[in-house]
Amino acid sequence: MSTVFALEGIVLQRGASRVLDGADLRVEQGERLALVGANGAGKTTLLRALVGLEKPLAGRLVAFGRPAADEADFRPVRRRVGLLFQDPDDQLFCPTVLEDVAFGPLNLGETPQAAFATARATLDRLGLDHLADRITHRLSGGEKRLVALAGLLAMAPEVLLLDEPTNALDDANRARMLELVAGLAATMVIVSHDRLALERLATRAVVLQGGRLEPATIHRHPTGQPTLHIHGLDDDHRHELELAARTGS
Repeated sequence: MSTVFALEGIVLQRGASRVLDGADLRVEQGERLALVGANGAGKTTLLRALVGLEKPLAGRLVAFGRPAADEADFRPVRRRVGLLFQDPDDQLFCPTVLEDVAFGPLNLGETPQAAFATARATLDRLGLDHLADRITHRLSGGEKRLVALAGLLAMAPEVLLLDEPTNALDDANRARMLELVAGLAATMVIVSHDRLALERLATRAVVLQGGRLEPATIHRHPTGQPTLHIHGLDDDHRHELELAARTGS
């Protein structure tokens, strides 16, 4: 198993706050890592740093075996990694759904004919073919999130960075999203407060707190109402973060 990302002593500042303060992390090929922590802990900032959208003040980031520090380093990384933004309005910018999903394949060098064929096939795979000619800014919040995912999958990324992937989805679309993502072979880093999403997807967990990433263990209570717990290994194993069952809490 090869290492996809390695972070060593990463320091990241947002305004007056230091959201990462000597953070270390390894993401191995094929794993599905849950990244959990309190609101404002810096989880989204960390995802953005993995693809060069946030620049650390200090530390070392290695992506696919190569050090990545400047824009030139991250361009090839972004061809292999798909980031699903927490707000799909930050991700959708073409006039129609089909054009938006085709944009990534076009950017990867496919001909227009091939790119639009890829886009249509991806929409069909997600059961979204009926949205192909819709105007993106007129979609519902849940539709926008699914179309944003389609845009990523059209580029066949090796790694998915998912920031609250089930947020704003109704029960049916949430189930569709989880079924689709669970069937992918991609390595994943998943930020979510959705207990069911992490229960379905995560194979390992880390807790971001105080600017550091602490290893954690996942277990599922077999009795009573199903509840997923993630126990951090700091503070003599007493730290426990219980993930809310409702989406986006």
